[in-house]
Amino acid sequence: MSTLNPRRRFLGKSLAVLGSSAALSACGRAGEGYEQAVSQTWRHAQALPTEREALLRELIRYAAMAPSSHNTQCWQFRLGGHSLTLLPDLSRRCPVVDPDDHHLFVSLGCAAENLAQAALAHGLQAETEFKTGDGGARIEVALAPTTAQRSALFEAIPQRQSTRGLYDGQALSATELQLLQQAGSAPGVQLRLLTEKPALEQVLEFVVQGNTVQMRDAGFVDELKAWLRFSDAEALALRDGLFARSSGNPAVPRWLGSRLFSLFFTEKAENDKYAAHVRSSAGIAVFSTESDDAAHWVQAGRAFERFALQATALGVRTAHLNQPVEVPALRSEFSRWLGLSGGRPDLVIRFGRGPLMPPSLRRPVASLMVPS
Repeated sequence: MSTLNPRRRFLGKSLAVLGSSAALSACGRAGEGYEQAVSQTWRHAQALPTEREALLRELIRYAAMAPSSHNTQCWQFRLGGHSLTLLPDLSRRCPVVDPDDHHLFVSLGCAAENLAQAALAHGLQAETEFKTGDGGARIEVALAPTTAQRSALFEAIPQRQSTRGLYDGQALSATELQLLQQAGSAPGVQLRLLTEKPALEQVLEFVVQGNTVQMRDAGFVDELKAWLRFSDAEALALRDGLFARSSGNPAVPRWLGSRLFSLFFTEKAENDKYAAHVRSSAGIAVFSTESDDAAHWVQAGRAFERFALQATALGVRTAHLNQPVEVPALRSEFSRWLGLSGGRPDLVIRFGRGPLMPPSLRRPVASLMVPS
């Protein structure tokens, strides 16, 4: 009887299957298609649209480059004569990790910020208002002509990504930290930049505690797995979700990825990964809001997106470490550690310099539209 570890036997057989010429040829074709889709997704407009509806669709394309929880792209857009409406797409909510739709409305805020930056670059001033009641929760965006201004944040939109890998561990300068603080601050939103090792280690303890709780929750694991895209072909077909190569993992067929996920996605492996990620970071940003409601969650998303775009403009990467705010009991403890007297901590973001990872994709603008 062989003494080879069963996991290694399985992996060896699986890789042998992948090594066939037919499999390699199929992977190569999918990879080429994926890279072409990336170049079509993450780009600035080649020419300024002159027709009104075409311009609004271009603004939606920029808005949809925003980050979202599990890359669910949980938004819809409705055109008006001189306005746009951002609506939550509740069919793309994550009820286990985000039962109160907090992350969903943060994601809408990120999209609203991208839209505002893109509108200004195209000669439109965007005035946003969060509304509830008739028509449900939504963000109304009125657009008025103004002088076009292409800001550094706008220029960074196609380069921004959630970089889930190791950073170089080097500190940022005081000037860079000041720029990040300014970008991520807003009325009703507080940003704390933690850069000292004891504070980072304390946040890491919260991350590990939260990750341990989530890893022991079968519903959480199943929901996460449902949004994983293991192969180039799968990511290309669906254009959403968490793409394996974006996290530094190999692209493999779903049947193999599902089995590898079950074998290697373990509590210890994930906790060790987060420890390495935190300890390689220049710092951690914690966003909190003064009121725990959807309007403030949107504002937190807008503030975070400005922070992420400013970081991108500085050549700094960002990634989420949201376990301390996703586990309710832990969130209360984390809030006390932060010294918050009200509201809630919304986002935990690590930042630092590191290599770019393969980008994720976005769904076509037409699929995001709802009738006026």
